[in-house]
Amino acid sequence: MTKRNTQQRRHTILAMVNSQGEVSVEALASEFATSEVTIRKDLTALEKSGLLLRRYGGAVALPQEIVAKGDDERDTLRKVAIARAAATLIKDHHRIIIDSGRTTAAMIPELAQKRGLVVMTNAINIANRLLALENEPTLLMTGGTWDPHSESFQGQVAEQVLRSYDFDTLFIGADGIDVARGTTTFNELVGLSQVMAEAARDVVVLVESEKIGRRIPNLELPWDQVTTLITDNNLAADLRQAIEARGVQLICAEVE
Repeated sequence: MTKRNTQQRRHTILAMVNSQGEVSVEALASEFATSEVTIRKDLTALEKSGLLLRRYGGAVALPQEIVAKGDDERDTLRKVAIARAAATLIKDHHRIIIDSGRTTAAMIPELAQKRGLVVMTNAINIANRLLALENEPTLLMTGGTWDPHSESFQGQVAEQVLRSYDFDTLFIGADGIDVARGTTTFNELVGLSQVMAEAARDVVVLVESEKIGRRIPNLELPWDQVTTLITDNNLAADLRQAIEARGVQLICAEVE
């Protein structure tokens, strides 16, 4: 099979996934008269490019949390680049928390090769995507009261559940970054985020560069609770220096 034919086949597979929502390895192998091993390689390559999500026996279209209405291509690429950088911090058998959000949701395809993960989340969409991964991470849900604004579970029940565990790393987004104070949010419900941070040894914030310097009244996590901030490579030099001066590890992901 030539490289050209491989590219054509993968382009067609992607079109089928996007139109049908879901495809199986068996059906694709029959459609293209090729082996299931070849199709699995195709799906893996497409997933690594951030174009679809693998699931047991096939693949599904990329979640709308990643390719959201109103997001332009550049914004999606930034989210994927940040998510990939975050996933490199995760080792096999790590115990992690993934908070709700579009950028944190973009991490899920990057977890497909990790083994023995234990993942806690407060978001139904993230839980569903985790369950679709072939490596079958152990999934924990916070439960609690559904908050339609953040599209996640919040409240005292969720906080109590989190306090029963300990985790290696929390991955969390932010509506804005106040360089003087820390992460900020439009949501007034910040209690669960703070409990998440207390339950994890390391706290990794995922945020696009355009949100850094944006001041929002509600402080979510002060700098002394943040271990690492991951953003894209469009961050201005003065903001980089200001964040690093807070004692936070800064990672600027290259956007392809």
